[in-house]
Amino acid sequence: MRPEYRLNEVRMKKPKREDIPLGEVPCTYCPGKCCRYFALPIDTPESRREYDFMRWFLLHDKATVFVDGETWYLLVYSKCNHLDDATNLCGIYEKRPKICRDYSSTKCEYEDHYVYDRYFELPEQVEEYADAVLGPRRGFRTRKV
Repeated sequence: MRPEYRLNEVRMKKPKREDIPLGEVPCTYCPGKCCRYFALPIDTPESRREYDFMRWFLLHDKATVFVDGETWYLLVYSKCNHLDDATNLCGIYEKRPKICRDYSSTKCEYEDHYVYDRYFELPEQVEEYADAVLGPRRGFRTRKV
């Protein structure tokens, strides 16, 4: 029998991937992390203008930018409308989009140990990174508050 996994209640300890019973999938024990955000590849920033676009992304609620390998991504935390809050399973599993069908739970983030070399949550982080990569802006003064 599958354990109930509700986000606002006391949870059972999540088993290690290798301890999941044969025939079950990690989704049975996961809070549906992969269905609580979407990430889109973006062009690698090479100019101040492109870094400024990244800063604009991060001025929006629940947006981050990260780099995985050599690919830059815009990540937006936004729960899928079809994620069942009671079970954390897909409510339209048989009719889910192709991108969801192509996603494999074999190499998903079930283990909670994803770390990125570059992860930006604040526009100021992007500005600092741009200064480090491109050098400080000429004639640009920061406003003192």
